[in-house]
Amino acid sequence: MFKIRSLWFILLFCYLAFASSDLSAQEKTGNKEGFELEPGSVRIALLEPSVRVGSQSTGGMFEPNADWTEQAKENLEAELARKQELLGNEIVRLSLDNVHQSRELVQYHALFGAVASSVIEYQFFPGNRLPTKKKSKAFEWSVGPDLADIEAVKGFDYVLLIRTKDAYGSTGRKLLQVAGFLGAVAGFGTAVQSGEHIGMAGLVDVKTGDLVWLNADLAMGGDVRKVEGAEKRVQQLLEGFPGSSDSED
Repeated sequence: MFKIRSLWFILLFCYLAFASSDLSAQEKTGNKEGFELEPGSVRIALLEPSVRVGSQSTGGMFEPNADWTEQAKENLEAELARKQELLGNEIVRLSLDNVHQSRELVQYHALFGAVASSVIEYQFFPGNRLPTKKKSKAFEWSVGPDLADIEAVKGFDYVLLIRTKDAYGSTGRKLLQVAGFLGAVAGFGTAVQSGEHIGMAGLVDVKTGDLVWLNADLAMGGDVRKVEGAEKRVQQLLEGFPGSSDSED
């Protein structure tokens, strides 16, 4: 019995190592060609982050957890507030509940999520790159020019949008992951992923609607339900933020 259990753990470790190496091979950041920010040169509106936390059922469905989400929001907001002074430019937090045209901003937040997901799928994964982008690494994505018509963002140069989604695998999902891997090794069945930890942070040019910087990952670290985990998540989301001290040259 001990040998069988040990074999299961070895096989699972190999699967997780393979999955991690595959994810680490993808690109995670992108910049519009020629884009850079000098410290102290612009004003940035930070829209209220979109935070979703829940569990992943055995069948893979996302099941929201209000308590986890509320705790994660509190942790992430506190860390973002602490980080604002380190980002090199003026950051002003905008609550979606307390600004004019909040409905439009919510829609743009969702649109940003859709665009960022497309970037992950069709640009960060070279094998999936769209025909128009296969011969070039040009970073050309947009949420549309009408963003400039929203009163709440007038007077700002850029909008910073942050979205996170965490689904923690249930016991049933984890067992299915092991069974799926063993089936794949044996030549039948397919591998199953347990848990989902997506994070994306992007800068959008208010005047043009162009996405000028994106940091996005389908496998981010940090348990956002805990203070230390939220600190790690924010550090990953803002890594290389344009104009900050840790941004890449």
